Amino acid sequence: MSFETVESTYEKMHMMLKNIVPEFEIRHKAELVYEIRKLRDERNAVILGHNYMEPALFHFVPDFKGDSFQLSQLAATTEKDPIVFCGVVFMAETAKILSPDKTVLIPSLDAGCSLAASITGEDVRELKKLYPGVPVVTYVNTYADVKAETDICCTSSNAAAVINSLGTDNVIFLPDEYLARNVARDTGRNIIFPVKGPRGLKKENGELEYAMIGWEGKCEVHELFTVEDIENVRKQFPDVVVLAHPECPPDVVEAADFSGSTSAMIHYVEETEAPRYLLLTECSMGDNIVAENPEKDMLRLCSHRCPHMGQITLEQTLDSLRNNQYEVDVPEAIRVRAKRAVDRMLEIK
Repeated sequence: MSFETVESTYEKMHMMLKNIVPEFEIRHKAELVYEIRKLRDERNAVILGHNYMEPALFHFVPDFKGDSFQLSQLAATTEKDPIVFCGVVFMAETAKILSPDKTVLIPSLDAGCSLAASITGEDVRELKKLYPGVPVVTYVNTYADVKAETDICCTSSNAAAVINSLGTDNVIFLPDEYLARNVARDTGRNIIFPVKGPRGLKKENGELEYAMIGWEGKCEVHELFTVEDIENVRKQFPDVVVLAHPECPPDVVEAADFSGSTSAMIHYVEETEAPRYLLLTECSMGDNIVAENPEKDMLRLCSHRCPHMGQITLEQTLDSLRNNQYEVDVPEAIRVRAKRAVDRMLEIK
């Protein structure tokens, strides 16, 4: 998409966002978008935008948009450098794992993640001592030190396939409790959780038999959705199609009509003709889908916004390009081990 002037940038943004973003805000943000794209071209940079970015940034700044791991893969295919990741820190780390020779920038160091912060590499090492010989599968929504302690990574889309590929009854699956419960159901496994105490981790009582060992990490956005939310909406709109992210609680996923990653939900809306849709995920993503599918009837539950994704703004993205802030680094010893777990995932068809 070409932006020759601030005014032409504004016109394109107004056309798409006029029913979502206030007029005065579009005018202001058009100037920032123009400056970002101009500086991006001057620096030969590539900008990545996660699906949870706010609409003006998401639709008019990134070269690539999508899920976190998909974006890191795309960045690795381009010769452009630096990489500016409009997402959260663990995503930028993954980009660095796959593109070690490139400079990776994140516009705000405050863009953390409650799920990724729920577990450390030391926690994984303790789990492996408790359950020796049990393979460790780690969700890509984790920091590099956790991936480095992992046998194989997975995404929300391929988690069941990754687990089934191991050919073992027992598996450690980290760190999202709800994703683990949902995948355990899909793969016919029991699930247990180690007990956290003052002296470290202890095994849960009971036999380890055809089990998944989970971890009590959660996404602070997705854990807020409830079955009551779905029931209340269905009372008013009986024909609504409900889409839930697999990081939602299992009873919410069960009550929904479809569950999938952010990209899978976007594809579902694009390809399906339903009377109306309700997305149980981060609110900015709902705004972005509305902007791209104005003919679709999207219902909103917009009380749940990710405070970490909201740290990434157009102003900070511009500063990141201007000042090379903030550079993300992964120690080589950790990077190599983390990449091994990611590469193993990519081998699964």
